Amino acid sequence: MAKLVECVPNFSEGNNKEVIDALAQAISRTPGCVLLDVDAGASTNRTVYTFVGTPEAVVEGALSAARVAGQLIDMSRHKGEHPRMGALDVCPFVPVMNVSMEECITCAHVFGQRLAAELGVPVYLYGEAAREESRKALPTIRAGEYEALPEKLAKPEWAPDFGPPTFVSRWGATVTGARTFLIAYNINLLCTKELAHRIALNIREQGRGTDQPGRLKKVQGIGWYLEEENIAQVSTNLLDFETTPLHAVYEEVCRDAKALNLPVVGSQLVGLVPRKALLDAAEFYMKKENLFILEEEQKIRLVVSRLGLDSLAPFHPRERIIEYLVQAGEAGDGGLVAKPLGAFVRAVGGRSAAPGGGSVSAAAGALGAALGCMVGLMSYGKRQFEALDPIMRKLIPTFHQAMDELVVMVDADSRAFSSYMEALKLPKTTPEEQERRTAAMQEGLKTAVRVPCALAEKVSGLWPALKELARHCNLACKSDIQVGAKMLEAAVFGAYFNVMINLKDITDEEFKLAMSQKVSGLLEEAKQGSALVLVLLEKRVA
Repeated sequence: MAKLVECVPNFSEGNNKEVIDALAQAISRTPGCVLLDVDAGASTNRTVYTFVGTPEAVVEGALSAARVAGQLIDMSRHKGEHPRMGALDVCPFVPVMNVSMEECITCAHVFGQRLAAELGVPVYLYGEAAREESRKALPTIRAGEYEALPEKLAKPEWAPDFGPPTFVSRWGATVTGARTFLIAYNINLLCTKELAHRIALNIREQGRGTDQPGRLKKVQGIGWYLEEENIAQVSTNLLDFETTPLHAVYEEVCRDAKALNLPVVGSQLVGLVPRKALLDAAEFYMKKENLFILEEEQKIRLVVSRLGLDSLAPFHPRERIIEYLVQAGEAGDGGLVAKPLGAFVRAVGGRSAAPGGGSVSAAAGALGAALGCMVGLMSYGKRQFEALDPIMRKLIPTFHQAMDELVVMVDADSRAFSSYMEALKLPKTTPEEQERRTAAMQEGLKTAVRVPCALAEKVSGLWPALKELARHCNLACKSDIQVGAKMLEAAVFGAYFNVMINLKDITDEEFKLAMSQKVSGLLEEAKQGSALVLVLLEKRVA
């Protein structure tokens, strides 16, 4: 799969549509770049662009937009609520897929060097790309903003990382760097700018200073007023949403607002958001309110409702969640699981080694888990089975999650075997080439063993839930759970056969012994688990 980097340049123009569109076109016309989102703010007078591409492509896309900004934006006339110091204020590079932080740091260095050379402007490095610890935090570099630059650039300690230490009035200065995914998140309040800022000081990590830190780690915050919406906002940046999640920021702002008798009227996500951030919030509210929701689409709908994410504008998940946009923009047919059933069957029946028994085993396991999920749902939410609701609430998510994970393994198995087939095609003329080919073949075989073994392990985790389901489920679904048990058993049989046939050509004896023992144990467990499920069902009928 291709390497994918996200670039999120923030330009100091949020009102002039011609300029905003020209910058967007400069990015979207760059080969290899896919523009995902353009978020313009009138009061902040700032537009955040989000695009993805290969490391090389995103650097070119950012430079193309910067050249346009150099012609169309004049910082000497700029006013806006958001802190800023340059026409292209900040330009971070973020790892998204199959790319390391080091590669994003390289992107920032290459971009900064070329931007300074082409436009003759000062450029600073921040975040993971910073060369000095004192420059890691963006607010530190941006302190004093554009207006303080003439004095700041004259100080040796604030010499830029690239470009001249010279004040360029039309441009200002640019900060570029590498970071993890940042979420720009604002909570709406019916109050003054000063009251919103008071809450921001309470929650942001920096607080009011070193002697008065705020409550939330990895959170930056400021209060401002949106004239176009006639509301105040606590505007935050979540630097690490797994340390402090979205819902924690919202709940803490609500807590302070309640103490001050201020109404909270929803919130706003600026730009894109990782899928996990919304699903984590969904889990929080589901647990808090004792809700039972399975489908991802419904979980996201719950979060939109609880956080009021549609309070200022409609929130369309397909346009705002980065994984959805990346999937939509990827070339190809989506793999085996995207095919209609008939096409998948025909692909298996074709004159090709993949897809083969491994993919079929994964499909069998997914169908077995799906039947478990179906039986659970058919035993839940009906008056006649009301007493079973607590049990089914516990069991159904196990099968639902396994169903989704096993479906992914259909393609994973096919890709695993393909990596071995590709290794066979490597050149083998010289001793060095032969050595590289042999090593690649061995690694390909190990991958072809690990994937079906992981399949068997995933199914192994379902037997306790399936036995519990057999003891309590709606007996009208008896045949469905019986078929589900045998499908799961068949999936493990398939995994066992795929592991064993690939093990015979592996030269690592320790690996062979460990995998052989593991998959043999999982097969025996599957035989016993399936048999016990059938016995439990028969006993209930009798």
